Amino acid sequence: MALDSATLLERFRTTHGKDIDLGLRAPYSDVLAAFGSPEKSLPHPILIAGTNGKGSTCAFLRAMIEGAGRSAHVYTSPHLVRFHERIRIAGALIGEEELSSVLAEIEDKAEKGGLSLFEAATAAALISFSRHKADVSLLEVGLGGRLDATNIVPTPKASVITRLSFDHREYLGNTMAEIAREKAGIMRPHTPCFVATQPSAEAQQALEAQAAQRQTPLMLGGRDWRVEKEGARHFCFISETRCVRHLPRPALLGDHQLENAGLAIACTVQALPFVVDDDAIRQAMLDVEWQGRLQRLTEGALVRCLKGDEELWLDGGHNDSAGEVLAAQMTTWQREDGKPIDLVFGMLATKRPEEFLRPLLPFIRRVRTLTIEGETEAHSAKTLASYSKTLGIQECEEGISLKESLASLSSLNNAPSRTMICGSFYLVGQAMRENAPHQQNI
Repeated sequence: MALDSATLLERFRTTHGKDIDLGLRAPYSDVLAAFGSPEKSLPHPILIAGTNGKGSTCAFLRAMIEGAGRSAHVYTSPHLVRFHERIRIAGALIGEEELSSVLAEIEDKAEKGGLSLFEAATAAALISFSRHKADVSLLEVGLGGRLDATNIVPTPKASVITRLSFDHREYLGNTMAEIAREKAGIMRPHTPCFVATQPSAEAQQALEAQAAQRQTPLMLGGRDWRVEKEGARHFCFISETRCVRHLPRPALLGDHQLENAGLAIACTVQALPFVVDDDAIRQAMLDVEWQGRLQRLTEGALVRCLKGDEELWLDGGHNDSAGEVLAAQMTTWQREDGKPIDLVFGMLATKRPEEFLRPLLPFIRRVRTLTIEGETEAHSAKTLASYSKTLGIQECEEGISLKESLASLSSLNNAPSRTMICGSFYLVGQAMRENAPHQQNI
C-alpha cells in the first residue's frame, strides 16, 4: 500500500533526527545524482536568499512572470497549512499523488536516515521541476545560503538577496558581516545579484565585499534602482534601464512591500529571458498573493470569537526586523483610526521575543501568550509572558488556546479594535487551520 506524503515526510524527519542539516552533504548530492542531477537542468533558475521578505519577493516575481503569460516553478518554505504549498509546478501546487510518489522514490534511493527533512523536500522539488516544463525556476533559500540545500544549483541565472537581519544566530553568526557572508554564498561569478536596500551600512558593505571577492555584479537598491511613492495609492520603479510609473500599491499590505516589489521588478526587468511589459508589472501588483503576512481574516471559526467590530490579523514575522515592519503598519493604523491593538503571541525557542516585541511596545494594549501546539522547541506561554512583562507590558496573561485567547481579549473590549496573531509562521499556520479546518490552502 502506497504511503501518503505526510507519512513519508515524517519518516525523513524521525530517521535523520533533524529538519535541517546544513552542508550540501554527500548523501543529498548522491540522491540527486541518482535522479540524473536535476539541479543542473532547471529552466532559468533564480535563487532568493535574505532574512525578511524572501517569500514576498518570490510572490512578486511569480505574479509578474505569470502576468507576462509565462510559467514558473516555485519552491518556498515554510508552509502554513499543507506541505504542498512549498512546491508549485508551473503555476499549480504539487498534487498529493506526485508528491508522495517522488518522496517514495527518494526514500528508495537514499540511505536510511541520510537525508534531513529539508533535503528531502528540496530534492522532491528539484526532481519534480525537472519533469515539467516552465520558463523560470524560483528557489527560496531555506536558511542562510552558502550551505543551504537549494544552493546545490550550480549555475543560477541570477541571485536575489532581500533585507538582512539577525536570525538563526546559532547557524549564521552574531554579526551582520557573518550573516552577509552566509547569505552571499548564493552569489556566482559574472552572474547578477539583486540586493534590497539594507537596514545598516554594515550589512550593505559586507555584501559588497563578498560580491567583489566572488566577481559578482551587484544591483543595489537605492543605488542602481529605487522605488518612490506617487501619492497615497501608487508608486514608481526607477533604474538606469527602466522606469515604470503609476504602479498600484501592492495587494500585500505594508510600506515594506514596496521595497520587496522593487527588488522583484529589478530582477524581472534585467534577469528574465523574456520581456515583461509595464502593464503586466502593474497588474502583478494587484494579483500578488502571499498568505500569513499582514493578512486579515474576515470570516471563519476564529473570527467568530470576536465581536463584529473587531478585526483579526495574522503575521508570521519573528525577528527584530519583522517587529519594525509591524510597528510601521501600526503607526499607519494609529494615524488612520487609532484602534487599540492586542496580540496573541507565540514563538519558537530559537527566537528572541524581546527583539520582536520591543518595536511594538508603543502600540500594544494587551497580550495573550501561547505555547505553539506540536512544536517541542517553542517558548512556553509562561516564558513569553515573563518576557512581555519585563518589557513593560502589564496587561499580559498566559493563554490556553487560540480561541480562548481571542474570546478573552474580546470580552474586555467595548470599542472597535484589532487583534494580531503573530510571532511565528507555525502559530499562523495553526490559526489558519483552526479558522477554516474544512478548507485546504491553495
